[in-house]
Amino acid sequence: MAQPLVKKDDDRDDEKEISEFDYVFYCFTVEYSPFLGIEKGAVLQEARVFNDPQLDPRRCSQVITKLLYLLNQGETFTKSEATGVFFAVTKLFQSRDIGLRRMVYLMIKELSPSADEVIIVTSSLMKDMNSKTDMYRANAIRVLCRITDGTLLTQIERYLKQAIVDKNPVVASAALVSGIHLLQTNPEIVKRWSNEVQEAVQSRAALVQFHALALLHQIRQNDRLAVSKLVTSLTRGTVRSPLAQCLLIRYTSQVIRESGANTQTGDRPFYDYLEGCLRHKAEMVIFEAARAITELSGVTSRELTPAITVLQLFLSSSKPVLRFAAVRTLNKVAMTHPMAVTNCNIDMESLISDQNRSIATLAITTLLKTGNESSVDRLMKQITNFMSDIADEFKIVVVEAIRSLCLKFPLKYRSLMNFLSNILREEGGFEYKKAIVDSIVILIRDIPDAKESGLFHLCEFIEDCEFTYLSTQILHFLGIEGPKTSDPSKYIRYIYNRVILENATVRASAVSTLAKFGAMVDSLKPRIFVLLRRCLFDSDDEVRDRATLYLNTLGGDGSVAETNKDVKDFLFGSLDVPLDNLETSLKNYEPSKEPFDIDSVPKEVKSQPLAEKKAPGKKPTGLGAPPSGPTSNVDTYEKMLSSIPEFLSFGKLFKSSAPVELTEAETEYAVNVVKHIYDGHIVFQYNCTNTIPEQLLENVTVIVDASEAEEFFEITSKPLKSLPYDSPGQTFVAFEKPDGVPAVGKFSNTLKFIVKEVDPTTGEAEEDGVEDEYQLEDLEVVAADYMLKVGVSNFRNAWESMDPDCERVDEYGLGVRESLAEAVSAVINILGMQPCEGTEVVSNNSRSHTCLLSGVFMGNVKVLVRLSFGIDGPKQVAMKLAVRSEDQAVSDAIHEIVASG
Repeated sequence: MAQPLVKKDDDRDDEKEISEFDYVFYCFTVEYSPFLGIEKGAVLQEARVFNDPQLDPRRCSQVITKLLYLLNQGETFTKSEATGVFFAVTKLFQSRDIGLRRMVYLMIKELSPSADEVIIVTSSLMKDMNSKTDMYRANAIRVLCRITDGTLLTQIERYLKQAIVDKNPVVASAALVSGIHLLQTNPEIVKRWSNEVQEAVQSRAALVQFHALALLHQIRQNDRLAVSKLVTSLTRGTVRSPLAQCLLIRYTSQVIRESGANTQTGDRPFYDYLEGCLRHKAEMVIFEAARAITELSGVTSRELTPAITVLQLFLSSSKPVLRFAAVRTLNKVAMTHPMAVTNCNIDMESLISDQNRSIATLAITTLLKTGNESSVDRLMKQITNFMSDIADEFKIVVVEAIRSLCLKFPLKYRSLMNFLSNILREEGGFEYKKAIVDSIVILIRDIPDAKESGLFHLCEFIEDCEFTYLSTQILHFLGIEGPKTSDPSKYIRYIYNRVILENATVRASAVSTLAKFGAMVDSLKPRIFVLLRRCLFDSDDEVRDRATLYLNTLGGDGSVAETNKDVKDFLFGSLDVPLDNLETSLKNYEPSKEPFDIDSVPKEVKSQPLAEKKAPGKKPTGLGAPPSGPTSNVDTYEKMLSSIPEFLSFGKLFKSSAPVELTEAETEYAVNVVKHIYDGHIVFQYNCTNTIPEQLLENVTVIVDASEAEEFFEITSKPLKSLPYDSPGQTFVAFEKPDGVPAVGKFSNTLKFIVKEVDPTTGEAEEDGVEDEYQLEDLEVVAADYMLKVGVSNFRNAWESMDPDCERVDEYGLGVRESLAEAVSAVINILGMQPCEGTEVVSNNSRSHTCLLSGVFMGNVKVLVRLSFGIDGPKQVAMKLAVRSEDQAVSDAIHEIVASG
């Protein structure tokens, strides 16, 4: 063995010495690792030992181990290499060595031989399956079921049935596990084993009972009644295996979810069984039952109590896995039932110092959710020492919990804000620092008293911030909130320091922030002008351009300044057009004498259009197809509609909907409809496609029955003269409605046409045709059709700029809902507005949520909506709706839409 490295005397003070034990251990590992530096070619050469007349079981096992290692490391064998190895391995069946035989089984499974190669080993495996050696039998069953196809499976089915009820648990489990795998490929064969599997469920062997129950449930999983009967029979105490008991608890929970509570008595089916499992002697069964109870839909405090009690006992367990499982479950319960977990707070406080940092983090976040106002200061002291010992991902969880606690107890904002500012100065990655900054920003917005201290902490942070994104985010926020404070001048120094010390991106953001202070605070304008003039000599053109623009806008360059309102609209107003649409319009703009007009940019947010449900490989063309890319549907449709004389008097087109399918996929005729909304009219554009090559359709019209749409009156229609195969065409029907009224209704549609047969050889149609009609799906005009999805970049500024006199607020009960997410989605769909700032996403198990929406109502009236949701009672969702718009009548109309929806 090589001698340990000897260091020079003068190096010992500067370098860390390697211990002799570590060095010897390293050399031993390198020298004796069986997989070090192995190559496929060398191992394939070694595989020739499989052909020796006198087999060496130990040597053969080593070679197979190397081959398995190569396969599991992603090494690929060519077809000839795999075939050669496979045939060589089959020769090892002549050896009687049990260890080598097990390696042979593994090798055959990993090689996955082809159908013609399987025949070579089938006889040997079937012989082993009937062997007196149980180890051979179990492994042979696994291998056969892995490599066999449906034909061979029917031949060995009798043996597999016998194996399921075999007295040896290893053999029975092997057959049952193989059945679970085979159920994916040959379900009909496995379903015939139900009687044997049912018998195996009564086995006294724990593993057999576990596998048998899993297979029996999979066989019956599509039959709810059969699963319910299975659970009913087994919950009477015939299951002894703890593993099987855990499975049964999960199946019982599934049955409870599907059946719901008894509406007359309020009792849940099988709840007594779950509660009884809390007294089981096996810890895994107790925990599974407790977790199942806590996850019951609409669980009450009375039902939770026994589960919380056993979880509380697990918190003081000596086993880390039990402590982790208990605190993780309690953490989830605290989201929906914080009061039910308060009895565990003392036990969880002791877990803050747990050696397992995952347990400590969950304990901290749970305490923050369940603690009261008096315990906040004590918790903060404990968390301070704890934060330095955990990874960033755990720190983010703690920060989010602290933010929620501060919003829950706003009077404690000082201690919580100080804590956030302290950890903001410590080392950490981008996501961690971003979570802290986001939390401080939210606290400033929601707690007015925290504004001054919060802004000061953010200013101190950007003095030494290494993340450009966070610096620009803070500068933008500072430009909005800073001028509204009692002494805005104190923030100027921090902002201008960024102009001197930072990179170009941050410098440009700082220039914009300075301009906002100059626009909002007249007393600071002279000082701001001086600073902006200095920025005119910056090395970056973006910084210079911004400084020039803002000086001109504010009047700092000697020119006539814009009006105060125009300046504020420019600096603080939201962009009224989606950025995607603006980008597309700028790309399509051709330089000319006419300057680019931002009013020409379409304001509607483009949603993904419904795909044409046609035969595969056929792409719709023409106006019947949804426009590709973010180009404006309204512009495209408006040009087309303006070319039709009957529609010229309707005025300007307000909105065109996405195509609505009126036929199923793969039908004879594919029809979808686009709703074109005018102030006093609505036009239905029916896009039709003939998918039958042997037919030509002529005089195609849609007969519309508006008996369920009382406010609409049909005034004209435009038929389609001819509709050849695979050539989309359009037919139109126009209705009149009351001006400016969001009328709704339901329309029945029937496609009517003359069909002519087409000669497939010549492609010519017959002269005579036959009148025919085709029933289409009903079409609805809803309130959302009168609303354009137009987002705002800063909802708060847009809301405050709206006239408060046009605000209307009311509360509504939305009834029973599965979740808050479902309620939020339903209201968004009813209004047809654009969610802002990602507020359409609802956190799991959340009990309250705020959603912000914006849009433009018919008549080009801007509308903003603030929705506040809360769960009131079991699944009862309440909603507070606040609407601001440019027209008081529109605010009232939005409330009427929600009330009637």
